[in-house]
Amino acid sequence: MLTAGVDLAAETKGTALAVLDWSAVPVTVDVGLGVTDTEIAAVAPTVGKLGIDCAFGWPDDFVSFVTRHSSCQRVEASGDQGLAWRRRLSYRATDRATREITGRWPLSVATDRLGLTAMHCAVLLDEIGDALGAPVDRSGGGTAVEVYPSATLRGWGFGTRGYKNDAGIRAALLESLQDRAPWLRLTSADRALLVSSDDTFDAVIAALAARAHALGLTHPVPAGFREQARREGWIALPMAPLEDLAP
Repeated sequence: MLTAGVDLAAETKGTALAVLDWSAVPVTVDVGLGVTDTEIAAVAPTVGKLGIDCAFGWPDDFVSFVTRHSSCQRVEASGDQGLAWRRRLSYRATDRATREITGRWPLSVATDRLGLTAMHCAVLLDEIGDALGAPVDRSGGGTAVEVYPSATLRGWGFGTRGYKNDAGIRAALLESLQDRAPWLRLTSADRALLVSSDDTFDAVIAALAARAHALGLTHPVPAGFREQARREGWIALPMAPLEDLAP
């Protein structure tokens, strides 16, 4: 079994891809930076699960708001147009579920800088769908699944403060990760790349999260949100320890 992880950026330059081979011990890793959509789409049919670190869609309420405004219709608003109303437009159902599980809001795809990357993701999902022969199920029911590396790490009990911007913190985090996952083989070149680049680090975590999802070890989409998740996307968060991923 193979799983892959993508840390998606707005441009190819910052996009990383990691492929993990679980067919034997140790689990081998193939990771690269500056990966194109075509390369990612080519990998999709070869893996059991492909975890992508980016929102797969926009909030239904936000889409409705923008559509109505664009067609010069009156937009729906709360009486005071306060924080609760803005949050309803800004966050997806999965974002609210993620906050309930983790205690933290993800970035808003509607109002934060994540939007540029989500535009890239929408195009990538189409290309992946073409490669797979069917549109991507944004709820995670097919090959591709939305993941959230920093929340995944916290769910496995790792501290994540500063790891995105500090190579020393990443090095310590990587050491802790390998202590708990000795079955994960990283060459010295792999380790150097993961320490120097938070993009490649997150791609490996995304591939691990994809493994968790493949094994049924992530929080499922609640029954009442399945149709909404197919439009908005759904973040697969771990509900079992890292050690349970061992081949």
